[in-house]
Amino acid sequence: MHKIQQKFVVVLATGFYSGYAPIASGTFGTVVGLPFCYLLSRLDPFEAMLYMVFFAGLAVWLAGEAEKVFEEKDSGLIVIDEMVGVLVTLLFIPWGIKSVVVGFFLFRLMDIVKPFPIRRLERSLPGGWGVVGDDVLAGVYANVALRVVMAFL
Repeated sequence: MHKIQQKFVVVLATGFYSGYAPIASGTFGTVVGLPFCYLLSRLDPFEAMLYMVFFAGLAVWLAGEAEKVFEEKDSGLIVIDEMVGVLVTLLFIPWGIKSVVVGFFLFRLMDIVKPFPIRRLERSLPGGWGVVGDDVLAGVYANVALRVVMAFL
């Protein structure tokens, strides 16, 4: 991999270096994903889904390449998966302070606790698919939970 390509991979896979945070790098990566969530919320649903799929595919590739750069499976420095997970969490959810804050915490909870079968997915999928796949599923769980919470708020 060329130095320029390697730098590009590191910048994006680490969420513009937020993955280098000394503690809670996944939480910092999730925060970096929030502006992208806002941008998706401004699009019509079809466009939002297209961008979501594109971003998730790019994240799979970047995470796989970053594993090679860092020479470590699912390195804690890689946080683009958290960015994708929070995008899934807030996809098709009306943008507002309550929905964003509750969605953020629900996603972090699902990503940390990893309810069935998230952990299995993380371990069974190869490369970038495993890095990103578990966060996509955590985002789906958080999205559903957020819809339930919002029905009561």
